[in-house]
Amino acid sequence: MKRFLVALGCLLAVYFAVQGGEYSTTDLIMQRGKERALRATIDSLKHDVDSLARFKRRIATDPALQERIAREENGFVRSDKELVYRFVEPGKGGQ
Repeated sequence: MKRFLVALGCLLAVYFAVQGGEYSTTDLIMQRGKERALRATIDSLKHDVDSLARFKRRIATDPALQERIAREENGFVRSDKELVYRFVEPGKGGQ
């Protein structure tokens, strides 16, 4: 009987060492999964930041892009060769 209790105590100690404590094995496995997901998100965001930085440089240095953005955003036209058509939804202002 004494051997059984000692063996049971040893098994409980091993179980507590593996599964118990502040961070159990399952907690560590879940944390690793979350870490992988966060790293993937960080990589995606770094890619977005790089793309936006390249676009910002292009806006600052590319006159053709500046003109295209000005034309799209502000409705600018080139001389008398182009017309701007603006469509206003009913009830959203306009005349």
